[in-house]
Amino acid sequence: MTTPRPLRSAALLALSLIMALPLPVFAALPASVDGQPLPTLAPMLERATPAVVNIATESRIALRRNPLLDDPFFRHFFNIPDQPRERNAQSVGSGVVVDAKRGYAITNHHVIDGADKITVTLSNGRQLAAKVVGSDSESDVAVIQISGGNLSALPLADSEHLRVGDFVVAIGNPFGLGQTVTSGIVSAMGRTGLGIQGYEDFIQTDASINPGNSGGALVNLRGELVGINTAIIAPGGGNVGIGFAIPSNMVSRLMNQIIAHGAVRRGQLGVSVQDLTPDLAQAFNIPTNQGAVIAQVSPRTAAARAGLKEGDVVLRINDRTIRNSSSLRNAIGLLEVGEALRLEILREGKPLTLDAKIGEYVPAKAEGNEINTRLAGAFFEDIGPNSPLSGKVQGVMVAKVDSGSPAARAGLRPNDVITSINRQRVSSTDELRQIAAGGDGLIINLLRGRGELLLVLR
Repeated sequence: MTTPRPLRSAALLALSLIMALPLPVFAALPASVDGQPLPTLAPMLERATPAVVNIATESRIALRRNPLLDDPFFRHFFNIPDQPRERNAQSVGSGVVVDAKRGYAITNHHVIDGADKITVTLSNGRQLAAKVVGSDSESDVAVIQISGGNLSALPLADSEHLRVGDFVVAIGNPFGLGQTVTSGIVSAMGRTGLGIQGYEDFIQTDASINPGNSGGALVNLRGELVGINTAIIAPGGGNVGIGFAIPSNMVSRLMNQIIAHGAVRRGQLGVSVQDLTPDLAQAFNIPTNQGAVIAQVSPRTAAARAGLKEGDVVLRINDRTIRNSSSLRNAIGLLEVGEALRLEILREGKPLTLDAKIGEYVPAKAEGNEINTRLAGAFFEDIGPNSPLSGKVQGVMVAKVDSGSPAARAGLRPNDVITSINRQRVSSTDELRQIAAGGDGLIINLLRGRGELLLVLR
């Protein structure tokens, strides 16, 4: 059956009209809206990414093996071939160039810790050697120096002006893939008490941060460095939107000390502190809910000379607000020996300003063989005011244990905290000497990580 001519003409007309209509374009954005170009981060990233480098490290790690394998006679008798005593270990991370002229770059301590060789790869693929200038394990900050010129550097922003909700961009080398950019916002400021590092004052962000991003840059939309990416909370091993960065102001102060001295020279104020709880605020009749309460003032320290007293509540140090005991510890930990500070406090509900100067901290030490033969090979220190345990745990820190020594065979390990010996509390190396001297045996209570142990030394 043929189609009537009028219908055929109508169909052709309809088809020609459809073909004349513009075809739809899916999943595409216009170049501009109302004459204005769409926003993009590309120009900022073109300036910022050349300053972020990929870091590859190589190190030699000693293998644990039976001491008999080191005996040539034993190997010959049992026909055991010589075996390697070390193995090569490799790791990847990120870094940020902050001084292009001198080649200084910031990264994390854990990225370069123990590295025998450091190779830096720039965003253009150029590879350069680098060396460690110095590092600080307590804050997880390290400074490396890159050999070779023609580097780009990131300017540092004032992280005190950063606010929750500000847009930020993370740049780094996740999983060793190569330079990668992710974006998000500042989720929180001043995160502490996470147990990640000794000194914590983190920026929290939901910008994707994964293994390998450590030491990379967290930048604002102006391309300024606001933080060094350092840690994540990752129950499943990957990013879940909770990442942490060390604020640029903290990085800057630590970097200056490391460049000048090769390490961070922390002093002490000489106080034990605790958080200002609502109960304490009510007991002291204090009209505030934040601050750090002075629990104890050590004699002959900067705090004692400044006139601080037990029960004083520290509100500000050098114009920096003190929210809690961790905040005070961070503020003091960023100051060098001999640096002046001004404390704004409340004493019996009345405001008062005191001036102090940071003193040098020299921890009291003791050697185990001088105390008791069962402790030979162990070295002990008082828990200092800069320790994360200060004000939280009373005891004596095991600073070092010689391999194969009586103390090592008895089960003592570095970083153990001895809290009592023979059922007597121990809070200093002086008390350790008095209680552990002589005797037929020692019953030691100690803290190891988050657990408690009992050792019996006979």
